[in-house]
Amino acid sequence: MKILVRAPNWVGDAVMSIPALDAIRARWPDAELFTLALPGIADLLRGQARAGRLIVFDRAGRHAGVFGRERLAAELRRERFEAAVLFQNAFDAAWITWRARIRERIGYARDARGFLLTRAVPVPANGEIPSHESFYYLELLRRAGWLAQLPERVEIALRIEPAACEAAEAKLAESGARAGVLRCAIAPGAAFGSARCWLPDRYGKLASRLQAECGAEVILLGASAEAALAREIVQAANGAVIDLVGKTKMAEVPALLAACDLFVGNDSGLTHVAGAVGLPIVGLYGPTDPEATRPADARLEIIRQPVSCSPCFLRECPVDHRCMTRIEVDHVFAAAQRLIEQRRRRAGVTS
Repeated sequence: MKILVRAPNWVGDAVMSIPALDAIRARWPDAELFTLALPGIADLLRGQARAGRLIVFDRAGRHAGVFGRERLAAELRRERFEAAVLFQNAFDAAWITWRARIRERIGYARDARGFLLTRAVPVPANGEIPSHESFYYLELLRRAGWLAQLPERVEIALRIEPAACEAAEAKLAESGARAGVLRCAIAPGAAFGSARCWLPDRYGKLASRLQAECGAEVILLGASAEAALAREIVQAANGAVIDLVGKTKMAEVPALLAACDLFVGNDSGLTHVAGAVGLPIVGLYGPTDPEATRPADARLEIIRQPVSCSPCFLRECPVDHRCMTRIEVDHVFAAAQRLIEQRRRRAGVTS
């Protein structure tokens, strides 16, 4: 059997879909599995055996526009897939697999695409399945008959090659990071929208305190679109950080995070990657619901200030961003200290 999986477009969603990828592999152990993904997601999944062979959906290049989609459909048609599972919810995902003439097309019936699917699965109603988004992808398989029952809990782990770990250490050393000291990664951005982001001056003050009071090396990570945000943090921290924002590829990020001891970030894709490589996390939540989008199975300190309008799930705050502005540096630093102390106790180190 030859199966195509259409991966989600967002990093966090792609990480949360990993248990469903594992379930497909368990259901069809002898199948040829392919994953169609945007370039950044393909980079993240490269080297993960569960993803099988990766096909890059270059929607900004050769697969752009109507003619590009036709080109992609033709490329997929030549592979003669027997089934496609769509973890991506858009009409576009169903249309491409229909044009690719894939015999069985499984996906949720949303975005007016049900007529393009051979198994148009109803979207679970609130309360029908556990709230964490990883169960959303698993439930698609269960309703399609590819999974007997939902697991009680999920575990998500990204495999990192030793060569990638060595390359990460070399990159950190070139950037001025010291070996043998506590390392804290901070990812201040969120690709979904600014409503999820904490204030840059507070990240800067947090970085200064982590360095001064914990002896930590603070490393900023993020996409090139967040470079201006990173500059504000560097300025607020009086230079007490190593700024790698916009200077790394997604393929490098898991190993860079695995080289750290602690992660602080908003509800973002990198927060999920940090959890998948085993980092303890201080997660800052405002407009989203941490029960649905928290890193699965992670050592996690959730920082959240209850306000009446949260969770609103908006990309941009139309009022005063109170859900995030009410989070103080002291709240985040105290959570970081707790995780650092837990780490020291596990290592048998006294503070």
